[in-house]
Amino acid sequence: MAYPHWPLFDLVIRSPRLELRLAHEEEFASIVDLIDAGIHDPSTMPFTHPWTDDPLPKRQRDNYQHWWGLRANWRPDNWVFDATVFHEGKVIGVQSIFSKNYGALRTVHTGSWIGQAYQGQGFGHEMRAAMLHFAFTGLGANVAISGAFVDNAASLGVSRSLGYSENGRDIVLRRGQADEIVNLRLDRADWEAHSHPECTIEGLEGCLDMFIGPEGED
Repeated sequence: MAYPHWPLFDLVIRSPRLELRLAHEEEFASIVDLIDAGIHDPSTMPFTHPWTDDPLPKRQRDNYQHWWGLRANWRPDNWVFDATVFHEGKVIGVQSIFSKNYGALRTVHTGSWIGQAYQGQGFGHEMRAAMLHFAFTGLGANVAISGAFVDNAASLGVSRSLGYSENGRDIVLRRGQADEIVNLRLDRADWEAHSHPECTIEGLEGCLDMFIGPEGED
């Protein structure tokens, strides 16, 4: 174990082309550079919280505080694993998984973004599949939840290709205006019924209690 005092740094999920892991502080600048280069068309907003609209340097500083805060506030009953996605050693996006009371509920939520330069190459599908492999195979999840605005065809397409089913719709604010989000649910049986990229998980044993707590271990 390379990081015995913070074993989440030893956790790595690999797919055929990608590596998903927590970024080290010295890598934060590369993530910020990717965000600054653009992760979506400015004419639309894929996020319920429009953080990409924030002016510079506020957005860059908020990014750092966000990543620091996720680590500082990590608890087994409320965690966010904000994995940076690497392709051939370069940062191409972020794939998050988060949960509250996971040890009891065995339910996770996912969210992601990818740099515009890397979109349209199947990376979005592969990185979500890798994180779902971590959830269902590594953590023993029963349900994964996602969602996207009705016009986010790319995200909705990834979800449906992985076996998610529509689970109702909500009206939420989008840049201050009402808009519709499609809720999506993936049960373990539907996940197992679909084919997926070959993925591996390294370093989970040392940090499993950080996700489910000692009372949630078998």
